[in-house]
Amino acid sequence: MPPTDDADSLVQYGIEDRPPLKTSLLLGIQHYLTMVGANIAVPLILAAALGMPEAIVPRFVGTFFVVSGIATLAQTTVGNRYPIVQGAPFSMLAPALAIVGVVTANPPAGIEAWRAALVQLQGAIIVAALAEVAVGYLGLIGRLRRFLSPVVIAPVIALIGLSLFNSPDITTATQNWWLTGFTLLAIVGFSQYLDANAKLFELFPVLLGIVTAWLVAAVLSVAGVFGPEASGYVDLASVAAADPVHLIYPLQWGTPSVTPAFVIGMLAGVAASIIESIGDYHAVAHLSGEGAPSGKRMTHGIGMEGLMNVFSGLMGTSGSTSYSENVGAIGLTGVASRYVVQVGAGVMLLVGFVGYFGQLVATIPGPIVGGLYIAMFGQIVAIGLSNLTHVDLNSSRNIFVLGITLFTGMAIPEYVRNVGGAGAFQEGLANTFLLGPLLGGDVVANTIYVIASTGMAVGGIVAIVLDNTIGGTDEERGLAAWEALAEADVDFASPYDRFLGDEEST
Repeated sequence: MPPTDDADSLVQYGIEDRPPLKTSLLLGIQHYLTMVGANIAVPLILAAALGMPEAIVPRFVGTFFVVSGIATLAQTTVGNRYPIVQGAPFSMLAPALAIVGVVTANPPAGIEAWRAALVQLQGAIIVAALAEVAVGYLGLIGRLRRFLSPVVIAPVIALIGLSLFNSPDITTATQNWWLTGFTLLAIVGFSQYLDANAKLFELFPVLLGIVTAWLVAAVLSVAGVFGPEASGYVDLASVAAADPVHLIYPLQWGTPSVTPAFVIGMLAGVAASIIESIGDYHAVAHLSGEGAPSGKRMTHGIGMEGLMNVFSGLMGTSGSTSYSENVGAIGLTGVASRYVVQVGAGVMLLVGFVGYFGQLVATIPGPIVGGLYIAMFGQIVAIGLSNLTHVDLNSSRNIFVLGITLFTGMAIPEYVRNVGGAGAFQEGLANTFLLGPLLGGDVVANTIYVIASTGMAVGGIVAIVLDNTIGGTDEERGLAAWEALAEADVDFASPYDRFLGDEEST
């Protein structure tokens, strides 16, 4: 596929490059450290909502790591083959919490409430994921590609980055701001000011920033400057007390149970995840010095995400999707090697089974994660906006679509959050004039709630509708320039092409 003009200036290691194993090991760990906050936060949020026993939580978190490692290996090997880490999605967390809330409020007899809720969650994810598999491998996403101009993709990617601007790890009133600031300054210093002085700083700015900040926090914790209740405290004792090995296997919490209403609610989370993943694919392609992804590549990417969501349900986690944090790491380091991400995935897979390593990663304090988020997600916002180089920004219709998309993509989810949860939102819809009986039903209300609370989904829907209904030429919308750089379907080799096809197709 044709490279973009600035590929040489951005990429240290391209998609097909294979750095030495020791270098790849550190680079892979760096990729995974960028998403560890989210991949730990999701299971901890779920465990608290489930009322899961404390003794089970480490194994639950370890299961998420195992699923992340296997899903990443599958996606990078036989999926879209982009260097994208897969992990637990926030877009599917809202319907998951809604399911947990309903089941734990009225648990069936003869089974623990947390386990009853978890098997219902598993069933909803598995069935909803089968729909995602169909959407992907039937080529529906590929057909959607002609409606995705840079005017659509740019704000959707930017909204991915803006989605965590109000993360508690950044904005909570009790946040340890000096530790957050120190982490951010370390990452900025290594990646922007010292990168020309040594290859180490150029390739490992995120890893060096996190480790430096963690060591400072650990020393202050041991010295008693940070107490156990303080933001920034590193609990080293928890590492020594961790179980050496977690036994993790399919159906470990029980046989999944399927309730149609829960499935439909989860479908909304899957839809939001698909929109976010499409944005991630375009961002990774841009950062890797490649043209926009072909319809065929997106087909295999979304199809594989569906399969890994089925696997996630069988393993007992809350889903799997492309991780935007990983995209930001590519932007900061220029490391877009598929091999590096695969090595990192192997490490994550092992970490999931080894209690000591998983707990060590879990000791990274929230303020350090917050500093990481500012660097990573700020980079993603800029990546999104950089797609506008293909667009006529003197066009009033383009300016209108971009402005409305960004504003609604931030304002509507904020409104939904202020309503007070899924139950309050449903009650408000039920009181809507004339349409209350329709909108207030469980299925409709939960679907609207999930989509409306996800900025990328709101922005994506608004941008697709406006950009494809307001008159504008292909040149004006950036489609002509983008298509000239885009990957052709024949440039992407599917698993069938590579393993079963003839020599010409491989």
